[in-house]
Amino acid sequence: MAKKYLIETFGCQMNFHDSERMAGLLDQAGYEPTTEEIDADVIVINTCSVREHAEEKLYTRLGEIRVLEQQTGHKPVVAIAGCVAQQEGEALLEKSNGHVIDVIMGTQRLKMLPALVEKAARSPFAEVDINPWDDVTFPLGITRRGDPVKAYVTIIEGCNDHCAFCVVPYTRGHERMRAKADILADVREAADSGRTEVQLLGQIVNHYQAPDDPSSDFADLLAAVNEVPGIERIRFASPHPRHTGRRLIEAVRDLPKVCKHLHLPVQSGSSRVLKAMRRRYTRDSYLELVAEIRETIPAATLSTDMIVGFPGETAEDFDQTMSLTEAAQYHSMFSFKYSPRPNTLALKRLPDDVSEDVKTRRIVALQTLQREIQTRLNEQAVGTTVDVLIDSASRRRDAEMSGRTSGNTVVNCQLPGDTDASEWMGRIVPVWVHRAGPHSLWGEAVVSHVRRAAGDVN
Repeated sequence: MAKKYLIETFGCQMNFHDSERMAGLLDQAGYEPTTEEIDADVIVINTCSVREHAEEKLYTRLGEIRVLEQQTGHKPVVAIAGCVAQQEGEALLEKSNGHVIDVIMGTQRLKMLPALVEKAARSPFAEVDINPWDDVTFPLGITRRGDPVKAYVTIIEGCNDHCAFCVVPYTRGHERMRAKADILADVREAADSGRTEVQLLGQIVNHYQAPDDPSSDFADLLAAVNEVPGIERIRFASPHPRHTGRRLIEAVRDLPKVCKHLHLPVQSGSSRVLKAMRRRYTRDSYLELVAEIRETIPAATLSTDMIVGFPGETAEDFDQTMSLTEAAQYHSMFSFKYSPRPNTLALKRLPDDVSEDVKTRRIVALQTLQREIQTRLNEQAVGTTVDVLIDSASRRRDAEMSGRTSGNTVVNCQLPGDTDASEWMGRIVPVWVHRAGPHSLWGEAVVSHVRRAAGDVN
């Protein structure tokens, strides 16, 4: 019988895509996937260290695996991958309190996973490989994509910006661009496998400059992906506000497959705090960018990331964050309390001087305001018809599916009672919206106008 593997993923979209790649490598090496821990010969834990308590979550999970081993006698090869593995390296062996770790693999060593697992299975010692590797190529067709509709495609690895709060340059290395030809081959392979939406990934995607075509920037890459047959929607995450110029804004406006949604992480509404964060833009320049986007693409939706309680943040600084949030009118926001991350400039140079109670009060106030804004914006869609790319089925209702608009709003869609819901996956469905909440819309499919995502009339 073939050996089986289980991959558990924490963190960002890049981590999920890395897990898809690792799954493909293990498939090619003769392993089979399983969802049952007791059946797994290999357990890969793909970790994230962007937020606080990442290590604690890992050690808790290792403890659970150890208990199962003691209860059943089943001992899988345990591999730790991702940002915590890169950050901690061999120190994980000392910190794991006796929990058995067989492989520690850095973020830039994914292609070594099958070999490291095989070596660990024959050795009493852990295999540790966290050395940098500048080769960002990946075999075409190996990735085991976990989403039936959406395909993730990495275009940049690493980051050179060194924002004061961010651990990414220390866990994913310096910025390396994938070849444009490799990216387009990846997109075509995704389309050939039936995926109709592609999401381009990079820490700062709009830094992209093709190493095999020096004249091609990120806007040019979007135009090339727009020409790939079978792809209906193109998303990307995340652009940096400082590098979001006129060419990118016009590309989002003019390219029909590029979704009319921009994720613009602002992090703070205070220019003083932004300077301390090393973000290299001001409150005013950011709001000018928002105004330019609104004027150029009136239908565009915006989302953002926000940190409260950054070292030195005063009540006045936080008030500026609240007023910027009100001015920008984001459709969604990821908001966090600041926590010091290993190796970062903020940890080394700035005291974590905002109390936990103050951080909590501020994030509650910010999230309350953002919830009010989202509710108000979503309510404007009631009584209209929106195009939804169906990407998942409801777990509670047989005749209900879910998807997203071009602007990235989640829409729950009621289908005709005699319809096989699985047949709607990957189709673009006009949905008449009759109800709105802060996080999603509800509506009914306009069945006579349903079409396949590739454009075929049903």
